Amino acid sequence: MKIIIVGGGKVGYFLAERLARSHYVSLVEKNAEVTESIAGNKNMLVINGDGCQTDILTQAGIKECDVIAAVTGEDEDNLVICQIAKDIFKVKRTVARVNDPKNEKIFFQLGVDIAIDSTAVIAKIIEEEVSLEDMINLCAFKKGQLSLVRIDLPEEAPIVKKSLKEISLPAESIIVAVLRKDHLIVPDRDFVFQEGDEIVALTKVEDEGDVLNSLIGKM
Repeated sequence: MKIIIVGGGKVGYFLAERLARSHYVSLVEKNAEVTESIAGNKNMLVINGDGCQTDILTQAGIKECDVIAAVTGEDEDNLVICQIAKDIFKVKRTVARVNDPKNEKIFFQLGVDIAIDSTAVIAKIIEEEVSLEDMINLCAFKKGQLSLVRIDLPEEAPIVKKSLKEISLPAESIIVAVLRKDHLIVPDRDFVFQEGDEIVALTKVEDEGDVLNSLIGKM
């Protein structure tokens, strides 16, 4: 797979370094000093230039690119880069870093395939460790319309000791997997839930509350 990463800061560089182990990666960075410091990496093509400019993206190989990830520290730049990639070069998948959480919805509305809010990622890690929330949103896709969520079943959950066929979920929601101790289970209709099960469900964003209510009865 051919990947372009725009933004050579810590996020962009380590992302590029990791992906370059198994993919063809081009890294674009407009700061000359930063570019020079990483130019010695032989695993990737490093280009000094503004990723908002079509000629720079062309040098990086955007015409043959499968995925572009805009991870600069500026939301405006990240959005412009993804729009150029999508509208002009018809790149199949665009990924953008969102520095201000307020902008996440705008990114989806303007056509970015995946918008990653680094603040939200950190929050999810904290929630994972201290169990502050009943539901953890793992990721959003389809321009923010769908979400993949994880729910831990407490002892008092109404579905404990019930089978999947006995549970009523919103029409367009589905349980895709259950983590039970060290086992990953794809449940069938006769699967019986137990206390402590970690449920992964796919749902419309607006139905998240109804899913939570169906599974643990707390909404």
